[in-house]
Amino acid sequence: MGWWQINADTLAASRFCLSPLAETFAALKLLHAGVATHPGERVWLDAHLPDYRARLAADPVTARLVRAGLGKDWIADFLTPTPRDGESFADGVARVRAADPGQARADLTVSLAGPLPAVLDRDDLPERAAALLEYVWARAVRPDWERRRRVLEADVVARTAQVSRGGWAAVVDSLRPGRTRWLGGNRLQVNLHEYPPREISGAELLFVPVTPKSGWVSWEEPGRYALVYPCAGALTDPAARAAPASLGALLG
Repeated sequence: MGWWQINADTLAASRFCLSPLAETFAALKLLHAGVATHPGERVWLDAHLPDYRARLAADPVTARLVRAGLGKDWIADFLTPTPRDGESFADGVARVRAADPGQARADLTVSLAGPLPAVLDRDDLPERAAALLEYVWARAVRPDWERRRRVLEADVVARTAQVSRGGWAAVVDSLRPGRTRWLGGNRLQVNLHEYPPREISGAELLFVPVTPKSGWVSWEEPGRYALVYPCAGALTDPAARAAPASLGALLG
């Protein structure tokens, strides 16, 4: 399992952060998988998957980049810059576009766990990745962003309330059950991969919810680390009419 060594000050200063770029990358992962985990995702995929697949069919280099970048056990780091507080989608995707081409190729060898295919030995990989993320944002995320944002904000409110009831350990254990948990001894398990532990005491630690059932970790060494997790209540419509008090009493 992969875990981070943190001290009490780091955990005490940790916070939740919303990221339009993380939400868009999670949507890209869902499109790539093409498999829904609940009816809401199925409806969304039915609406957007045919056009997405047609776009990649017309651009085989980007299609190969997506397959390589998402990998099997690890995502190419340049695709997931660590979120920043209040960052817009445009500012986030600009960091993807500004990635060093050589580092992007190196990141892909990690996600592939092998040599880089000849078709990806090129300098425009960050530009291609940014353009694809812009496409997903414009077509499949931005039209629904306000609803998604309200759902993510509701998740953050629920998690912070959970801190008061069960402490940070309960919150961490619930982010990605079976994958994230508080191990004790200042150790935060972040995934199930057998990677060496990372000492992040003193760094900025962010918890970032997304509405697709997805998650990953990212970092900008040595100062910022993020754990992205699937929010609760992804199908909630915060703008819907409130349930009658009698129904609320019955269902909780």
